Amino acid sequence: MNRLIIGGAAALIAAGALTTTAVVAKEKSKTTFFVTSVGPGKGGDLGGLKGADAWCQKLATEAGIGDHAWRAYLSATDAKGKAIHARDRIGKGPWFNAKGVQIASSLDDLHSEAALTGKANSLDEKGNPVKGRGDSPNQHDIMTGSLTDGRLAPPVAMPLPANAPAGTPAPVAPPNLTCNNWTSSAESRTMVGHHDRVGGGQNPTSWNSAHQTRSCSQPDLVSTGGAGLFYCFAIK
Repeated sequence: MNRLIIGGAAALIAAGALTTTAVVAKEKSKTTFFVTSVGPGKGGDLGGLKGADAWCQKLATEAGIGDHAWRAYLSATDAKGKAIHARDRIGKGPWFNAKGVQIASSLDDLHSEAALTGKANSLDEKGNPVKGRGDSPNQHDIMTGSLTDGRLAPPVAMPLPANAPAGTPAPVAPPNLTCNNWTSSAESRTMVGHHDRVGGGQNPTSWNSAHQTRSCSQPDLVSTGGAGLFYCFAIK
């Protein structure tokens, strides 16, 4: 009888230890926000939103934080032309970077000046800083296709440069600012933010809506200070 009691107690202790280990292992994955360390390499062609989400999940899994469901912070339109807003894809927060810094507590916080975005906190999935203004090469342009409030950016023309010669034709609006719903590596353009919150453009300090790109090709994204990177958020 004593052996049965002792054996049962040992089994319970072992089970408790396993449970504790599982909890500890789960608690280690606190990262819920990152900038992709690398893109697929096809410019704005990410394989659509599904492909972009899968890329976030792939990088997260390789970094040991794949126990979250990850979504790309990208706006687009559905098959019927209805807007899909980046802010509606990423859960409700709060979000933390790989160093444990809370980037934002909620969607409203994330899309306000209080958000702790910027070069010091907008880290990649491994916790490394992403090159920004002043680094070589500059890679601070992060694709979003969004306005500052996180909603789909409408296809408007880029403003004519102030120093443009008289008679310069007015810029033409692209068909969309989402690289054709993230399936194009050439046509159309997209809206990018500055992860370091410095630089040029209409909203130079915006992390998600600083300016448009020249096109959606990888070379054009690189030429203006990008690398085809985007933001990933854990929805749960």
